[in-house]
Amino acid sequence: MNYTQTLEFLYASLTSFQQKGAEAYKPGLERITAFCRHLGNPQRNFFTVHVAGTNGKGSVSHILASVLQQAGYRTGLYTSPHLHDFRERIRIDGEMIPKQKVVNFVDKHRDCMEELKLSFFEMTTALAFDYFAQSDVEVAVIETGLGGRLDATNILLPLVSVVTNVGLEHTDLLGETVAEIAAEKAGIAKKSIPLILGEADEAYNAVFEQKAAALKTRVIYAEQDFTCMAQENRGTLQRFDILRRRDGGRFQIDLDLIGSYQAHNLLTACAAADYLHEETPLTISRRAFLEGTRNAARNTNLQGRWQRLAEEPLTICDTGHNAHGLRYVAGQLAATPHERLFCVVGFVREKNLADILPLLPAEATYLFTQAPTERAVPAPELAETATRYGLRGEVVPDVKQALDRARELAGPRDLIFVGGSNFIVAEVL
Repeated sequence: MNYTQTLEFLYASLTSFQQKGAEAYKPGLERITAFCRHLGNPQRNFFTVHVAGTNGKGSVSHILASVLQQAGYRTGLYTSPHLHDFRERIRIDGEMIPKQKVVNFVDKHRDCMEELKLSFFEMTTALAFDYFAQSDVEVAVIETGLGGRLDATNILLPLVSVVTNVGLEHTDLLGETVAEIAAEKAGIAKKSIPLILGEADEAYNAVFEQKAAALKTRVIYAEQDFTCMAQENRGTLQRFDILRRRDGGRFQIDLDLIGSYQAHNLLTACAAADYLHEETPLTISRRAFLEGTRNAARNTNLQGRWQRLAEEPLTICDTGHNAHGLRYVAGQLAATPHERLFCVVGFVREKNLADILPLLPAEATYLFTQAPTERAVPAPELAETATRYGLRGEVVPDVKQALDRARELAGPRDLIFVGGSNFIVAEVL
């Protein structure tokens, strides 16, 4: 098979959450454990950092991978979903896995994959582990797909586990309350291996403390160890004045990811890098950390996080797609100077619009649209639902045409936002 045929086989034979949604979710570690045993347990051949969370886990993973890469380590990065190219999920030092590596892996292990009835994500996870091991990766940052406890990535024994935050998401699969979802995220914790919690909250702190106590380890609260004293935009960078509380150390940190919500992600990355340097075999100098944060998006080719698409009118896209994340996006929109606001938005059916739509700015003009996926909420249906929450605008089913229409309506001092799902953002990048 060639690369195109290989992808067609994977999508046709192995159910993909990105394409099918909840019906693709296959919880449990039995299949991935058996398949990795078949591969020789490649995940044991390199150090790992395991990252979960409702929002921010992608940004934190990319920041940490960039820092480790800057520190001189051959660094793997496994994330999901992808925006354009399947290979975005698996990178070494920012470079995507070669197409032929994907083809060779599937050709070699296809029979076993089918016999075990692997999900698409299980296959992708194993491919990443195998590619990293074969490529002499020294340390890999591994992002969970969904949840944590039963996620295919949870066969790892990492140097440290990280949970960015917990909000209501995938309630049909992970639990109906924040505490129940937190229990799933806390499931990535391992015996005697600390767990870093990026954003503490009384609604779920006890869940992590109880899990840590049972595993004879501890919770490291990022926002107790590090504090953001000041934050300012400096063109394509944000500058943060960070205080390390244990010794009063002050750091000016530049980050090439824009968006005020990145302050939370940066503090989480600070805590993780600090732990890795102080208490593991890895060495991360101050210079490596500062250069890694300054070039996080550049080193890892990260896209879609409060990304500028154009000026005059300022056009921004962001992949935030649940209530927890869109609350930050709404705050960022309000803080961004503009005269009028135009929002090109679309969502997938699994999202609870009753939680999301009230968060969106009522004063905006909306271009309701839909991405070319069977999971998308049809644009007319979205518009009808949105009117119940006081949101008004037009229906333009094609995403690119919706953005063109927003540009027709907007003046040079207006603001255009594109988001609601990864699928929507992928259409404009």
